[in-house]
Amino acid sequence: MEAHPTLIEGKLHDLGDGFTVRRLLPVLQARHVGPLVFFDYMGPAEFGAGQGMDVRPHPHIGLATVTWLFDGAIRHRDSLGSLADIRPGEVNWMTAGRGIVHSERTPPDERRDGQRLHGVQIWVALPQADAEVAPEFHHHDRTALPRLQWPGADAVLIAGNAYGEESPVRVFAPMFLLEVTMEAGTELALPPEHVERGVFVVDGAIEWDGLEIAATRMAVQAGATAPPLRARAASRLLVFGGAPLDGERHLWWNFVASTPERIEQAKADWQAQVFGKVAGDDQEFIPLPD
Repeated sequence: MEAHPTLIEGKLHDLGDGFTVRRLLPVLQARHVGPLVFFDYMGPAEFGAGQGMDVRPHPHIGLATVTWLFDGAIRHRDSLGSLADIRPGEVNWMTAGRGIVHSERTPPDERRDGQRLHGVQIWVALPQADAEVAPEFHHHDRTALPRLQWPGADAVLIAGNAYGEESPVRVFAPMFLLEVTMEAGTELALPPEHVERGVFVVDGAIEWDGLEIAATRMAVQAGATAPPLRARAASRLLVFGGAPLDGERHLWWNFVASTPERIEQAKADWQAQVFGKVAGDDQEFIPLPD
């Protein structure tokens, strides 16, 4: 990454039933930003009555996942026995470590009535020293997350530390993840303590060091100093980053690891179904891709 911001368009993926995601990380311009190695923008998708999202049980290793919603609800279940519905302003943070299985489905009430689903899913690579930690799952209510305010702008600190505040979400490496809303014409200085940083615009338009970032687009930048953001219109964005990753990672399907051998072991373990079962959702699973 360069000292000047680099624009990332991302690629659209159709997951079926009218549900699309825009994959913004990893891409050629940025395989990771701080410890963030994967960034999917979901929807917005309209599900009618009786419809919903059904991501069947599947495994992860070597990472933590965070889901952040702007609209709708998702029910999380995992092989630890966790059950938690996530709604806008709340955090589901799952540390996969040496291995976990989870499913993500539309909760019963929203499936009955229909819903608009809109949000992001992010993967955070664990440091090599913590890649095999015991898996954990934590749900954090909106009231637990720090709120920040400036003239014409406000933010919620989802994870990590920034602007002298720290989120209660347990992270393993220096990072930050914020949802920010800005009025047109507002400027915002980015946290100086993190040398890799990115901006994803949900709504509106942002100018960053002369670069225009439209809605559903991302820009990334690294260096000792960060140019401020300027809102060209009323905008909502995610701002994120952290310390450089401690070495490259291999990403294959839902697995993140520092070596190809660890990926191969995870493949074999999923084939053998030794990861564990999702309590309350153990009748289906996503098979290993060809």
